[in-house]
Amino acid sequence: MAEQARAKAPVEVTGAQSLVLSLEAMEVDTVFGIPGGAILPAYDPLLDSVKVRHILVRHEQGAGHAAEGYAAATGRVGVCMATSGPGATNLVTPLADAYMDSVPIVAITGQVSSTAIGTDAFQEADIRGITMPVTKHNYLVTDPAEIPRVIAEAFHVASTGRPGPVLVDISKDALQARTTFSWPPKIALPGYHPVTRPHGKQIREAARLVAAAERPVLYVGGGVIRARASEELRRFVELTQIPVVTTLMARGALPDSHPLHLGMPGMHGSVAAVTGLQKSDLIIALGARFDDRVTGQLSTFAPEAKVIHADIDPAEIGKNRVAEVPIVGDARAVIADLAEAVEADMEAGQGGDYTAWRERVAGWKETFPVGYTAPENGALAPQYVIERLSALSGPESVYVAGVGQHQMWAAQFVQYERPNAWLNSGGLGTMGYSVPAAMGAQVGEPDRTVWAIDGDGCFQMTNQELATCVINNIPIKVAIINNSSLGMVRQWQTLFYNERYSNTDLHTSVGSRVPDFVKLADAYGCVGLRCERPEDVDETIRQAMAVTDRPVVVDFVVERDAMVWPMVPAGVSNDAIQVARDTAPQWDREESEAIEQHTDADHDGR
Repeated sequence: MAEQARAKAPVEVTGAQSLVLSLEAMEVDTVFGIPGGAILPAYDPLLDSVKVRHILVRHEQGAGHAAEGYAAATGRVGVCMATSGPGATNLVTPLADAYMDSVPIVAITGQVSSTAIGTDAFQEADIRGITMPVTKHNYLVTDPAEIPRVIAEAFHVASTGRPGPVLVDISKDALQARTTFSWPPKIALPGYHPVTRPHGKQIREAARLVAAAERPVLYVGGGVIRARASEELRRFVELTQIPVVTTLMARGALPDSHPLHLGMPGMHGSVAAVTGLQKSDLIIALGARFDDRVTGQLSTFAPEAKVIHADIDPAEIGKNRVAEVPIVGDARAVIADLAEAVEADMEAGQGGDYTAWRERVAGWKETFPVGYTAPENGALAPQYVIERLSALSGPESVYVAGVGQHQMWAAQFVQYERPNAWLNSGGLGTMGYSVPAAMGAQVGEPDRTVWAIDGDGCFQMTNQELATCVINNIPIKVAIINNSSLGMVRQWQTLFYNERYSNTDLHTSVGSRVPDFVKLADAYGCVGLRCERPEDVDETIRQAMAVTDRPVVVDFVVERDAMVWPMVPAGVSNDAIQVARDTAPQWDREESEAIEQHTDADHDGR
């Protein structure tokens, strides 16, 4: 909170002015939004603010995702604003997205006048009721005197404990009425006391299991990123020499170049990561939630493993997998305390020896690397595009993916060396996330290169935000992985639906361009480029990188039938993981059995 705001004496203002002054006091520098009737009173004083920049988006969903991107890239609370009714309901998807991925945002919506609430007034919607399941908390404010307190509480709740979205719905008459503004308000939340420090007894018990284990794995989730605990994680890994997997939400929590990093676990994870978890005897879960995309068939997940589960949200512990040692606390504090306990055991000669296990998982990593087969017809492999994008743009860039095949390839083939370099819609899987989230990330990190890696399906859901980027000098770069299809759905249709491609073709014929993305980019005032040959990829990326004064859209026309491998089909055991077979249409367990035989042989010879 700004010292200047803290020192201000009470002044008489409108509720709308009180809102803007509250945002300034919270040191908000950017709000993404669109005005409308019910929120309009707030837009008048917002025009006079020299501290808060408002970015006029083209759709409220874009405002919400931009707030998410800003928050995920910077670690600060993102803010979005919309009017009542459809304006507010258009924020539901990004609110749900932020809720699933623990992203701290505050959404401010206008509401019809308090006397009209419940009358089905024009543009009325019970947005508080609608969003109750997908927000960490929400408010309906009808008294202007409550605005400073509610705003302060909203930011506190959004950013503490397990981060998440908070909605503040304010009636129009509350915004118009006169009130007194003073700061800071008194915050009293008797039922809200997140536990951040882990219990010492649980830490000691966890250290005991670590010392006794022979095949431990660190299962690192997005909570480590949100807790800004990457440095503590690296120190713990180097202390213990325990192999690590980082989930889709945790890419970058440990550098990909670290020798003990096995990659990403789950449905499209690396063989080493998936098999390492399956064969482990101890899983140390840090800020992860054992979701279905990681565990596969839950009853067969890591059958021999004991579990240490640390999370700041006690509701996650034991929700899907029983934990022998539950630890409630902030990931940063948990890792630091656990490291101290483990180091004490090591100094007392009671540390674990995982040499044989490390050699075993390193063998899987070497034998089954994540890779791809280049198309025999000379077409452009999407994996190659992303691989070169990573190499040329580098680890200091921010990579923001949509949802689908391109998301998985971006998770697999970009080299992540730092936290907050990778943004995506993990839990909700929201198509259309990439462009507006990249916009928000670029606003929050103006000195970094921000790439939106999008599919041609995702891109067409929210590409109107390119206009926002052009007008507001937000020079994002968009790499469209254009396979003329809803690629991930097509992959499933190829594998499981006898190649019956029902409603997944985005173009009427191969080679047709509806729309022509280069022309679309030009119409928006962006630079539009197209690349169709592998030999042109590097030069095209360099051209895009050279443009820094406006957005760039690159249409990478890629092989249509490229698939994401490895893959564990939904609902089956992770033991059924299969490695690359880019063209075969029928499910064949041969590769999976080879992996299983390989790991069983290792187990028998241990």
